Amino acid sequence: MTILYLLIPLSLILLGLAVWAFFWAVKNDQFEDLEGPAHRILFDEDENDLTPEERERRHRARRRESAAKDNDDPAER
Repeated sequence: MTILYLLIPLSLILLGLAVWAFFWAVKNDQFEDLEGPAHRILFDEDENDLTPEERERRHRARRRESAAKDNDDPAER
């Protein structure tokens, strides 16, 4: 019976920690995108798999391609 004097406060402390962890996770958007990681494995190229240098090279190439498209736009002629 005396063990209850230890177990009840201990369980309340653990419950408080669990509630705090849940609200911390919600506040920091941990539950924002639940389906994204499941769908991300279906794509071959993921920006997160690239090194920062490769990522910058890819962004520069995309900017050049979009600038070339804008210059060759027949609607402006």
